[in-house]
Amino acid sequence: MKRIFAVAVIGLAVACSAPASTDETAETPQPPAGSEMNAAEAPDAPTSPVNLVMGVYNAFEYGDIEGVTANFAPGIVWNEAENSPYADQNPYEGADEIVNGVFARLGGEWDYFSATPSEYIADGDKVAAIGRYRAKHTATGKEMDIPFVHVWTVEDGAITAFQQYTDTLTHTEVMKAD
Repeated sequence: MKRIFAVAVIGLAVACSAPASTDETAETPQPPAGSEMNAAEAPDAPTSPVNLVMGVYNAFEYGDIEGVTANFAPGIVWNEAENSPYADQNPYEGADEIVNGVFARLGGEWDYFSATPSEYIADGDKVAAIGRYRAKHTATGKEMDIPFVHVWTVEDGAITAFQQYTDTLTHTEVMKAD
């Protein structure tokens, strides 16, 4: 199993002020500055599973939804964690359902919402991103800081599946009014 460690500086931000990059010649996503990556473990191809997943987080950091979905397979299957407030439409199939059913809701219901991976673990066509969600709910004013694991499946250079694991109890409680 190949392990890739990354410092927690890649942020998944639904609402961010940085402009989206429009440079279509952008290079392969790079690990965060200061990451502890062994050169022998470094992803060597732009379409390696780890690079594709890192690209999703990099695009989100800049609010670039087109960049996020650029490497999604047409029939990508996306599952929010069981009992998550956003699992009500599981499974989401295709980029449009994911954007409208998950990302738009996050953007509309949270003052800020970030998912920051601290570690990537790759094995074949699977990549696990381990990190933390940090967010503030707009309606309640409550904040959360909870762990997550995202398991991505990459086949033939495209992301075909996503499965979220997280603390859904805390997530739900933060969204409830007192």
